[in-house]
Amino acid sequence: MPKKAETVTIASLHGFTPYKEKKGEEFMNENQRSHFKQILLAWKRELMEEVDRTVSHMKDEAANFPDPADRATQEEEFSLELRTRDRERKLIRKIDSTIERIEANDYGFCDQCGVEIGIRRLEARPTANLCVDCKTLDEIREKQLTGG
Repeated sequence: MPKKAETVTIASLHGFTPYKEKKGEEFMNENQRSHFKQILLAWKRELMEEVDRTVSHMKDEAANFPDPADRATQEEEFSLELRTRDRERKLIRKIDSTIERIEANDYGFCDQCGVEIGIRRLEARPTANLCVDCKTLDEIREKQLTGG
């Protein structure tokens, strides 16, 4: 029986345990698609809850401070929070499109070369649409173009 610390390290994204592949199992079968759909839905639910918390926080904390420095601090804090939510909004769209790919049985394969992306990579980044090799080449091209 695993110790409590071991159990915690086994947990993956959003409290899900990693998928255990069976010998000879077909890649992206119904069980695997269901596993990733559950991960994505849980991730989306967490992001939506965070949006709700932000809205209520901003309503509760909104005040018209007489001190300009206090007002500026609050506005900067809200601005940072809204930028974070905007990134999360884009991520929610990507999660939705990934769920559509799962339902269309088009999930888990690289968009550029068509090879299997791999269970572990998808668990690390469920919205991944490129295999490690294509993503690496994509990043190298981007660095060459931007000089960064």
